[in-house]
Amino acid sequence: MTLLSRATDQSGFDKGDVSFMIVCSALVLFMIPGLALLYGGLARRKNALALMWVVVASNAVVIFQWYFWGYSLAFSGSASSGYIGNLSHIGLKNVMAGPSPGSPLIPELLYAFYQLQVAAVTVAILMGAVADRGRVMPAMIVTFFWMTLVYAPVACWAWSANGWAFKWGVLDFAGGGPVELGSGVGGLAYSFMLGRRSQKELVNFRPHNVSLVCLGTFLLWFGWIGFNAGSASGANLRAVVAAWNTGLCAAMAGIMWCLIDYKYNRKYTMVGFCSGTIAGLVAATSSSGLIPPWASVILGLFTGVACNYATKIKHWVRVDDALDLFDQHGVAGAIGLIFNGIFAADYIISLDDVNTSVKGGFMQRNFKQLYIQVVYVITVAVYVFIVTASICKVVDMIPGCHLRCSDEAEQVGMDEADIGEFVADFVEVQRAFDTITMLGSPVVDYSEKPNALQAPPPIVAAGDRHGGVTDVGSRNSAAIPHNESQMSLPIFKSKKDAL
Repeated sequence: MTLLSRATDQSGFDKGDVSFMIVCSALVLFMIPGLALLYGGLARRKNALALMWVVVASNAVVIFQWYFWGYSLAFSGSASSGYIGNLSHIGLKNVMAGPSPGSPLIPELLYAFYQLQVAAVTVAILMGAVADRGRVMPAMIVTFFWMTLVYAPVACWAWSANGWAFKWGVLDFAGGGPVELGSGVGGLAYSFMLGRRSQKELVNFRPHNVSLVCLGTFLLWFGWIGFNAGSASGANLRAVVAAWNTGLCAAMAGIMWCLIDYKYNRKYTMVGFCSGTIAGLVAATSSSGLIPPWASVILGLFTGVACNYATKIKHWVRVDDALDLFDQHGVAGAIGLIFNGIFAADYIISLDDVNTSVKGGFMQRNFKQLYIQVVYVITVAVYVFIVTASICKVVDMIPGCHLRCSDEAEQVGMDEADIGEFVADFVEVQRAFDTITMLGSPVVDYSEKPNALQAPPPIVAAGDRHGGVTDVGSRNSAAIPHNESQMSLPIFKSKKDAL
């Protein structure tokens, strides 16, 4: 192909739109480490790194699946079933410089790349269901099949030109169905199939690092601007409205969640503010490019209240949704979709200069839109729950692929059971004390033997990759030959004495 023909092929794409979508794709990718930090901070310390691992590893699985056949199953233009695409674009075949399904203003290859990041974030959210008792490698198998049988069909319904929901007139801006209901209801189904954590693990459960929760939340907010603005498929005024609505909805929901917490506990918690903020971001995913800013303020206030109270649902149905995926993603996503049926405005939708004939919602006398949105929410929720539970059941039946860890692994933590590393070095100090107090050597009483103040003996570091041991009596870790560690270990009377 000559340089002139290449220029002709790409002349219809504005370089500003293309650059904008590449930047938005990178922002969405940045949500992956944000989720990893958020989940790691919310988990118990002994399970934090395993939860971070499944978030980042699922990204790799999704990249391959989306390239192999995920994009084709979701967006192939030649499919006519209305429920799932075909394999005409397998391996991104014939996906290059043609106009994209999302907008004729950007090339299809770029649109496929942006939608890859959206899909990866969806699965990363879903991985929160494995918290504290899910094995990591079977979760990767679930990821591949979930992307194929759940995410791709629902994305086809909502966004493909031949999807039944798209043809019916469903208004789903950035993924209230595929992303939020998919991850929220899917997470509830995954948690249901895993079963409840042991009672001991549920007692006094609290986040191990609230600083990580805060940092992860605001990294998500940062990336979410690209997530929602990028769904306008170009650098246009609709993208700006989506960015504004994202911030307004998140802020209002965070404030309302904190006020509800204060009403009952007389505390303004950081975890509460972060939870409300995320719920607001989720609601904005469904609606940010469809409703005016004043409606996003109402949406945020309503979402903060509704999702706070929705945290009680998991107790009513007795499903151990450890990280509240259902109330923060499923419920908030459904609320945003239903708000579209009421407040969607044609003058907002048409700001991209592409969707100029789409009708608004109930407030613009399009009364049937509310009914359409409710039916869509129910259909997606039922489909996602049933198929996700079925995938989990089948994978769990494969020899060696049991989804849930053993009781022993749950007790010691998934970091030790599956990862072999830990989120912080001082975990090894705790293990030093536990190792010492489990051995049957004579008790060393410092009050009677002041001359016994010697450095604690070296122990094997569970996360060590060099075959040595760690000298816990020093600030510096040193590799010590194993034969020097074979000695009688004293038992201390308390952790204060040992440490």
